[in-house]
Amino acid sequence: MTLRNWDDLPRFMQCEEVREYYDILAKKKLSLKLKRAFDVVAGVCVLIVTAIPMLIIAIKVAIESPGGVFYRQERITTYGKKFRIHKFRTMVANADKIGSTVTVSGDSRITPTGAFLRKYRLDELPQVFDVLSGNMSFVGTRPEATKYVKKYTKEMRATLLLPAGITSEASIHYKDEAELLDAADDVDKVYVEQVLPAKMKYNLESIRKFSFWSEIVTMIRTVLAVIL
Repeated sequence: MTLRNWDDLPRFMQCEEVREYYDILAKKKLSLKLKRAFDVVAGVCVLIVTAIPMLIIAIKVAIESPGGVFYRQERITTYGKKFRIHKFRTMVANADKIGSTVTVSGDSRITPTGAFLRKYRLDELPQVFDVLSGNMSFVGTRPEATKYVKKYTKEMRATLLLPAGITSEASIHYKDEAELLDAADDVDKVYVEQVLPAKMKYNLESIRKFSFWSEIVTMIRTVLAVIL
């Protein structure tokens, strides 16, 4: 990928808090190009290997409960661009209209198949389409819903310099996020005021230490975290 010129960034990102991270990434041109090349090559390989498993999962999701196979909520990626994410539907249809955008452990909206898919992160397999389209990357800040991005501090906006990702160091440390939110009376409030800022510390630190090889390490750590 190619980093935009500073003057071409959206106005809401042109601030001193973001500039610090922009200057870091501006010096990582080779790593940025390798990142995109890896996403395309690995994305094609993953699609080939998982095509049949994804077909089986799709059939199972469709049979188990009414509604589409995919969950296509609006999310935010590079430079504030909006896109509709691809995930296997793990909840009843229109779940986002009958509860919080954030999911807690034991959420009554989750289907039996959905619980299994979430446990092993198999619901995120279709995001390979988002990676190939350029809306996402294998590694990067998890794509947030628009209402949460509006709550970002100026420094948090720096995470929008790179594509949203399937996994990240924050995802590894907060892989049991749903359990952490179980006891919350106001899930959205706790997420915005406590969980999101904590996750962002990892995301921002990843930008400071950004390199192609550090992202490979994060992918390996993700696989180990899921398996173990």
